[in-house]
Amino acid sequence: MSERKSIVLRLDPKKLKALEKWAVDEFRSTNGQIEYILDEALRKAGRYKGNREDGMEGKQEKVD
Repeated sequence: MSERKSIVLRLDPKKLKALEKWAVDEFRSTNGQIEYILDEALRKAGRYKGNREDGMEGKQEKVD
């Protein structure tokens, strides 16, 4: 398993509540949802080319 780093993230309470609901809707923890969103944004911007499984331990993705 790769090394994990912790950061402090300050969010507006309304945004946090929306994020928590989104995470529950997708069966993720709030932290997992934040990582998922960041991963997708970094890929879309062409700034992250790592494995889809990198940073997504315990998550399974649909394969077509």
